[in-house]
Amino acid sequence: MVKKNKAKDSALAQNKKARHDYSILSTFEAGIVLTGTEIKSVRERRITLRDGFVQIRRGEAILMNVQISEYLQGNQFNHDPFRNRKLLLHKKEILKLQEETKNKGITIVPLKVYLKDGFAKVLIGVAKGKHEYDKRESLKKRDQQREIDRALKNH
Repeated sequence: MVKKNKAKDSALAQNKKARHDYSILSTFEAGIVLTGTEIKSVRERRITLRDGFVQIRRGEAILMNVQISEYLQGNQFNHDPFRNRKLLLHKKEILKLQEETKNKGITIVPLKVYLKDGFAKVLIGVAKGKHEYDKRESLKKRDQQREIDRALKNH
């Protein structure tokens, strides 16, 4: 019997734009309520987090504007790709998120989706928007670090 090689931290989808546009203050792991065809599409990596965000409504965390493409082998019971999905968090975590988002300029964005013990999880981050000059500074630091790494590698 061959054992499957489980890679740690293998993300099915990542929101790279979120780390560029926002400063991530804190992160939370949440489960996602998905239908049968949605989880099959997620396992096939047919999910887009780019414009997604989380809202707290009536004591529930709702993942909005995240596209999970229709399952190709699905039938008439296939899911709506842009439907809102409930996130599974503890009540204390939801209250903490709600308190943090009361501040101006703070939002909750999905950072990545991955499988953990067969369940789809999403890593959400409490984020503050960056100004244009902050983004340029981040790019400059990344380029400088790349140059340093290159110089060390050549020696």
